[in-house]
This record gives sequence, C-alpha cells and structure tokens, in this order.
Amino acid sequence: MVAIAVNTPIANGAEVSKGRIVFLGDSITAGYGLDPDQAYPALIQEKIDATGLSYQVVNAGVSGDTTAGGLRRVDWALGSGADLLVIALGGNDGLRGIPPTQTAENLTGIVTKARQKIPGLKVVIAGMRMPPNLGADFVAKFSAVFPEVAEKNETSLVPFLLEGVGGVANLNQADRIHPTAEGQKKIAEVMWPTIEKLLAKP
Repeated sequence: MVAIAVNTPIANGAEVSKGRIVFLGDSITAGYGLDPDQAYPALIQEKIDATGLSYQVVNAGVSGDTTAGGLRRVDWALGSGADLLVIALGGNDGLRGIPPTQTAENLTGIVTKARQKIPGLKVVIAGMRMPPNLGADFVAKFSAVFPEVAEKNETSLVPFLLEGVGGVANLNQADRIHPTAEGQKKIAEVMWPTIEKLLAKP
C-alpha cells in the first residue's frame, strides 16, 4: 500500500499545521500509467493551494482495489487523521461482477469505520458507472448503489467520477479504462466543487 502526501511547509522553523484530505481509491485515483503529480488528487492539491486553504492531500489509491479492499485498509489510510475522506471505489467491483448489494455493504462499512475512527469526519462518495455490455439490469443496480449509500449515510456525493471522461477515447489511455493526464484534469474539475464546498464549511 502506498499513500502519497505533499510536503508540509516549514514556517519560522516549525511545521505549519494542516488539515488532511484522504482519497481512498483504486488505479484511477493512484494515477495508473502517469506521474503521481498528474493524478487528480495532486491536481486537487493545486486547487487547494491556489485558494489559500490549509489542507494536505493524501493519495491512498491502490491499483486493482475494490470496495472490500477499501474496507480492509480504511483504518490504515486514516492512521494520521483526516478532516475529509473521499471514497472513489467500486469500479473494479463492477468489472468483476460483484453483486451491487455487496458493493453497497462495503461502502457503508467504509463510512461507518471511518466515522468510528474519526467522529464528525466529512465524507464524499464518488459514483461510478458500468458499460452497457454488462447488461441493463446490472448497470442500473450498480449505478444506484452510490446515491443510495450517500443518502443513507448522509455523505456528500459526486454522481460520476468519470463524468466527461468515461468512454472518451482521447481522454483515456490505450486500455480505454485509465484516464490520460488530460482526463485526470477533467476528473479534478468534476470533484473540486464538492470538495471546495465542504472545505469552506466550519
């Protein structure tokens, strides 16, 4: 497991205290096939810095991870604390045909574990969709998981992580699954309004 965090600036010889934002995700979050600074969590860090907000982004993306994997490692990912947790998992569940009910249970488990560890933690769930070749019934049930879990657990929701990127050839690498650097920029644009709003709240 690899968690990548930006360096904490030093002011007058002492570390500046920063809030923490943890992105718990899979290869899309990890920036598969790209430099770490091209992955959308690093681009979110740039947006945070540009606004003058004092938060440190931690990229806890692991290629191939599922919601079950996220449930197993959420305590580890939050080991140094967090003010906001972004859960961007589920794509690999869908591609492996894991029942949507199980994905929903795992996502709920991640939120529950996270809030037990850090009471009052703000949480964002990023939705995912599956291609139509997996069957209309599965696709519909899978897509419904994310808003349902967000509503039941009172978390914020980004309806579709890959909005404007999924299925767009020139924004994805040759495997047609992992975004290019330009695709990652679009993901950051999709994610930022929700994150910015939460960071602005006391």
